[in-house]
Amino acid sequence: MDVVKSVLEKSAKEAENYKSIEVKKLIDIDVGALLAVDSNALDSKALRVSPNDYLLKLTRDNTQLLFNEIFELPTEKIDEVIVAKLPKQRFSLPRCKPVPKPRPLTKWQEFAKAKGIVKKKKSKLSWDEQLKKWIPLYGFRRTTAQKEKDWVLEVPQNANPMEDQFAKKIEAKSERVAKNELQRLRNIAKARNVKVPRFGISNPDVSSAKELQAAVTVAKSSTASLGKFQEKLPKEKEARGVSSITPGATRKRKLPPLSSSEEKSQNLNIADSVLNKRPKIDLEKAVSRHINEEQLQRSEEKKSERPKRQKRSGGGGGKKKPKSSNRSRKGKVAGGRKRR
Repeated sequence: MDVVKSVLEKSAKEAENYKSIEVKKLIDIDVGALLAVDSNALDSKALRVSPNDYLLKLTRDNTQLLFNEIFELPTEKIDEVIVAKLPKQRFSLPRCKPVPKPRPLTKWQEFAKAKGIVKKKKSKLSWDEQLKKWIPLYGFRRTTAQKEKDWVLEVPQNANPMEDQFAKKIEAKSERVAKNELQRLRNIAKARNVKVPRFGISNPDVSSAKELQAAVTVAKSSTASLGKFQEKLPKEKEARGVSSITPGATRKRKLPPLSSSEEKSQNLNIADSVLNKRPKIDLEKAVSRHINEEQLQRSEEKKSERPKRQKRSGGGGGKKKPKSSNRSRKGKVAGGRKRR
């Protein structure tokens, strides 16, 4: 019996160390965004007594509720790993920048998608039966091996026998490289939604009003003073959207793309600066104001301490007669100094 009792006591002590997973509380939980929002009022007394323990307990309970909701989701086994599929999130989280748009497919990608062509991983080396060795698919060793392999070229039947086949092969290769480069630039223009002429360079005889306005704005800004002292016509308007080609124009700085961790740290810094902001105190102004209040208080105390004068009783209530003076008014002396 003593052994059974000791085992039960030991298991009870171990159970006390582990907290229960059952938490009775109402909070907003968005499992799709893995977000739990607790809008309940805080216990001000417990928060004042032990803030760290109270916040730790509150966070633990809310996290436990979130995990309870996650474990209730349907699960499936993929590659010997149990996975739970999250539902669509209900809360729309704010972003620093809009969601990036997907890049448009290139011509080759569209063709491969239509034909069902899948890119396969190739080996970097290929076996050459003629040279009896492994040759890389690209690089200077590939070029050296190709020269070693094609040390002699066969002249076709319909070709000129005096034509250099090696020079013809080099020219064909340079044409293929130029064609690939042109296609690459066209793909870039298509991705950036830039219209490119199919043949040659577009140089219309008659320019549009917008093009002429842009040319005038750029020409005026191409002086030593960047167009500061150039005269304008009465109804002349400056062109818009030409800051990239106008010298001296101030351009708007674009924000660099941020990762989720950098965006989170910036938002936390902004929140901390707003919450921890203290009002600026002008020490000299506060001292002078305090001294002024003390002086006013002293003057009021002195006024209250002075005895009030008593009014005289009796006598006529008429006006007082002015006192007569025996002084005689002197006349002007001749030949005095004149004021100018």
